[in-house]
Amino acid sequence: MDFNVKKFASGAGLFFTRAVQFTEEKLGQAEKTELDAHFENLLSRADCTKLWTEKIYRQTEALLQPNPSARIEEFLYEKLDRKAPSRVTNGELLGQYMTDAAKEFGPGTPYGGTLIEVGECERRLGAAEREFLQTSAISFLTPLRNFLEGDWRTISVSLKRHPFYFQETRPRNYVLSASASAAEHELRVAQTEFDRQAEVTRLLLEGISSTHVNHLRCLHEFVEAQAAYYKQCHFHMQELQKELGRLPDAFALNSTNSAASACSASEGPVETDTLKIEEVQAPATGSRKAKVLYDYDAADSSELSLLADELITVYTVPGMDCDWLMGERGNQRGKVPVTYLELLS
Repeated sequence: MDFNVKKFASGAGLFFTRAVQFTEEKLGQAEKTELDAHFENLLSRADCTKLWTEKIYRQTEALLQPNPSARIEEFLYEKLDRKAPSRVTNGELLGQYMTDAAKEFGPGTPYGGTLIEVGECERRLGAAEREFLQTSAISFLTPLRNFLEGDWRTISVSLKRHPFYFQETRPRNYVLSASASAAEHELRVAQTEFDRQAEVTRLLLEGISSTHVNHLRCLHEFVEAQAAYYKQCHFHMQELQKELGRLPDAFALNSTNSAASACSASEGPVETDTLKIEEVQAPATGSRKAKVLYDYDAADSSELSLLADELITVYTVPGMDCDWLMGERGNQRGKVPVTYLELLS
């Protein structure tokens, strides 16, 4: 048999070149597989969700616990799977300090008695804050963290495997394939796996819609917790104001002491006849402005109801008890208690 080595080598080289060319074309097409627009939108939405969820989570953490050292301590306890020690809120600590100070100054003094009332209120505010922090951490922070550390981590792993799949699974000996059909078979297997991974990734990305629904519900719970907290604070402060209104105010007493003394010295014995408000005439001189310290509800028609922080005109009236002044607000006139006023110069 006449065996032509050169002819055989030439034919084999041509076949080899065509096999390589076919394989490279197939691989090139596979590597250039473009993601559809829907997949691209899902991917963009997922990235946006992760970015803003992370920012909202970090800032909510800072809102609930402004102290960075305390946040780090809580993080370490969480990673060690240990319960963090109970932390006293600033309001509770302030309330304790005020109560201790009242004991030193004397709880029977105006300042000491006021410190006790304010201290109790601050402790109630601190307890309300503690409840708000716990509720917010469970209902809002935890779901956000679960998404970042759970769902998003799973999505990230899938995304890392998906775009570069062909690069990782390309047969190293594809150039040495005996025929184009063998190379094509390997590519088909790779394409099938690529499509499977793409579908898994797509399903994970479509789950972002469910994440938004869950986070929306958690956001509503966070708002409810905030509303309840601020409502409690408002209630405690209103109760405190009422309590302070019943306590003697040393500052107010001092500011009106001169007026009361002058009244006692100039008028002498108090007349027992009932004062008729409609017959009282404002003096030409001697009236002055006064700032109302607390709300006051008139007991009868001879008195004038007051609102805290308003300004009224006051003056002394012959025959009136020195614990009272005559007050005027526009066309309204009536007796007002001296201890509820701060006389202005």
